[in-house]
Amino acid sequence: MAERAALVTGGSSGIGLAVARALGEDGYGITLSARRPDKLEAAAEELRGEGIDLEAVPANMAKEADIQSLAQAHKDRWGRLDVLMNNAGVGIGSPIAETETKKLDMQLDVNLRAVYLMTREMIPLLKEAGAEHKKALIVNTASIAGKRGEGWLSAYSATKFGVVGLSQGMHKELAGEGIQVTALCPAFVATAMTDWVEGEVPKDEMIQPEDIAEAIRYLLRTSPNCIVPEIQFIRPGDSF
Repeated sequence: MAERAALVTGGSSGIGLAVARALGEDGYGITLSARRPDKLEAAAEELRGEGIDLEAVPANMAKEADIQSLAQAHKDRWGRLDVLMNNAGVGIGSPIAETETKKLDMQLDVNLRAVYLMTREMIPLLKEAGAEHKKALIVNTASIAGKRGEGWLSAYSATKFGVVGLSQGMHKELAGEGIQVTALCPAFVATAMTDWVEGEVPKDEMIQPEDIAEAIRYLLRTSPNCIVPEIQFIRPGDSF
């Protein structure tokens, strides 16, 4: 059994997969989750082939029952939680006047509600880790669109602003329990979610998923006295 364990949602590709790989390389037992079982299992086999010990648990983060099942599966396998990465997200671009309600609800459910519910389910284990070593960590993937509203991505921006605010609230509730909370606010990252803009910004000119993974390693290497509420990741020439 690993001495430390992490749960990563949205872990079948991109940022989540890079973070799971980095933490697995650093000796963490990993629970990896994503909505599509086929993509999740392919990612899990890739990591297992690299010697990483992990549990793969499919979950639709828009469904509370799936979130609860994921939490229980992690507890059953590892019995502890040192890092929770709420990374699952969906972005659907459209003008407000043309947005279907179901697409609005999907973004609210996956990007914001699921962060709240997943954290709620894992707080008991995080408190145990915090009491043990004062360095339990919650990382919530927001976006630079959660720092400045973006037209055509208004719903997505609103959810990511919400993630930043939720992270701040979590910090105020949980810091005394040895739990640190950080919101990540990246600009374009070279993942499938940014395929739509690849014609304007090539993937090799975007922030890389491994950049985000290294930020997680940094957060875990600082002292319990060092709180990092938020990290923005921008490209050369971007405004902030």
